[in-house]
Amino acid sequence: MGYEDASALMLTYQTGYFGLHRRAHLQPGEVLLVHAGAGGVGSAAIQLGKAAGARVVATAGSEPKVELCRQLGADLAVNYKDGDFVQAVKEFTSGAGADVVYDPVGGDVYDRSTKCIAFEGRLVVVGFTSGRIPTAAVNHALVKNYSIVGLHWGLYNQKAPELVAEATKELFRLYLSGRIKPHISARRPFAEAPEALATVAEGRSTGKVVILPSA
Repeated sequence: MGYEDASALMLTYQTGYFGLHRRAHLQPGEVLLVHAGAGGVGSAAIQLGKAAGARVVATAGSEPKVELCRQLGADLAVNYKDGDFVQAVKEFTSGAGADVVYDPVGGDVYDRSTKCIAFEGRLVVVGFTSGRIPTAAVNHALVKNYSIVGLHWGLYNQKAPELVAEATKELFRLYLSGRIKPHISARRPFAEAPEALATVAEGRSTGKVVILPSA
């Protein structure tokens, strides 16, 4: 494994691994809905979901990003700016809904995800890139029998580092087998780090942007 892939692998893939396996207990054959599938967190979740034997539906905000989700392995990719991912998930699952929702977006995306989650589904809260922290309607979770699951990988690193070490070994195994590989959309010299960060913050990047050290 080269330095670039190594730098792009750890945080987002660790987050995805713990979110899908430790928190959501994703099973082979289940349907996984990944939001912001072309981003660093989402692209890792798509690959990890497929490696776990799940059927993956991904959302993204443009046609090029939707196409990237397909290239990463998504069975279905939806442009949420043009299409209704709730209806798409229902059609894909014959009305059953997604068993696991992996949501780094929050806001309206979280709210709408509760309309297409399956019986005994697990909604994994990963972040709030939309800028709005949603208010969970716990009465809705009660009547639909789904779980709302929080994920903060850093806390595992503090409280259960042995689990992080185990996950690292599994991620290396998946990488060496070719089942996961970070999507690096850009490589920028260290002097251009501010511009690279702006690209990510403005949603103009896909996957990971790697900052290269100065010679």
